[in-house]
Amino acid sequence: MQTHEAKPIEAAGPPVQEGQRDFEFPKREAAFFYGLFLRGHDAEKLRRDIAIPVEVLAKWHREAEREPSLRDVLTRVVEYRRHVLAIFESLIGTEASFQRVQ
Repeated sequence: MQTHEAKPIEAAGPPVQEGQRDFEFPKREAAFFYGLFLRGHDAEKLRRDIAIPVEVLAKWHREAEREPSLRDVLTRVVEYRRHVLAIFESLIGTEASFQRVQ
């Protein structure tokens, strides 16, 4: 019986920093929340789940003041969540328009 040794998959392009991949798929994350919406979850509750609460933003701001190296990653997280929310809103708007036409 022959055994095959697993070969590592070659990376396409430059190496990605750990954690950076988390920000690559806002459409996928928005689609996840949209799926929950289609299954009957309240749109406002989903918006709150996607958005970063004001209290958390204030805490992150204070932490970034103490540790400036955090500023870039926290800014990236906030931008990403806003992007997810915008995509989610567009999907909700599309659904509302589709229902009016029917």
